[in-house]
Amino acid sequence: MVNNQINDIKKEISKAIVGKENIIDKVLAAIFAGGHVLLEDVPGVGKTTLALAFAKTLSLEYKRIQFTPDVLPSDVVGFSMFNKKINDFEFREGAAMCNILLADEINRTSPKTQAALLEVMEEGKVTVDGTTHYLPNPFFVIATQNPMGYVGTQKLPESQLDRFMIKMSMGYPDEKSEIDIYNGRSYSALDDVREVISSEDIVNIRKTVENVHIDEKLMEYLVKIVRLSRENQYVSLGISPRGGIALVKMSKSTAYMNGRDYVVPEDILECIDSVAGHRLVLNSKAKANGYTEQDIINDLKDRIAVP
Repeated sequence: MVNNQINDIKKEISKAIVGKENIIDKVLAAIFAGGHVLLEDVPGVGKTTLALAFAKTLSLEYKRIQFTPDVLPSDVVGFSMFNKKINDFEFREGAAMCNILLADEINRTSPKTQAALLEVMEEGKVTVDGTTHYLPNPFFVIATQNPMGYVGTQKLPESQLDRFMIKMSMGYPDEKSEIDIYNGRSYSALDDVREVISSEDIVNIRKTVENVHIDEKLMEYLVKIVRLSRENQYVSLGISPRGGIALVKMSKSTAYMNGRDYVVPEDILECIDSVAGHRLVLNSKAKANGYTEQDIINDLKDRIAVP
């Protein structure tokens, strides 16, 4: 039953997102794990289409906010405005009041606006003029950022990057997929994407994922990976405890998507690249020797015996 449902979801999303099955799997696992997704990519590779396809397939309300230097925190969280008809202030919703928020080019806006969004991601609520407004359940963010070096970009602080469960790159499509895109397949197919599950189903799936079993030996294996990342000679900042929790949740979600109620080592190994890469901060020694975050992750996999 689970496998059929998962396959139906992926089949529908694949109508609009061509040749990116691995990306679809990871984003879906993050949604079921209750996390947020960061996509670092050049413009025009289908990030908005991805969010739209997920929103439609999962029967969720979708909003998009294009971050620019003049976007204010109130655009994200909302604001109070005086209404003459009722002679009182009323709350006007910001972009965050939805199920799926596509935060486009998050590294082009001011640090204050970034902080407002990331606080919403962490708390699941907004407070305006002393009044708390809870976000819909489920709520998750698919944020995008341009690679560093693009005009107008500024790097997200490590503490903010840590709030994203996974970070991935969609990349350019392969030749066959690109031909399909040019023929209009993905644009026309978005209209054909149908709803597969409801928002209530997602809430229930998240509860099921939380109860997926992870053996004590596997937990020790996972913790060794996390702790060893902090001791690497080429790393100035390793995987945080929040990152360790994200790896546990993603591993459980991956196990669920594979039709199991228990985690196996392959689940952890499948998730670690997308969970750990953006949490590692390399030192000058690593940069001088040409090491990348992926090199460090590969080293961690090699140095710890799989139980």
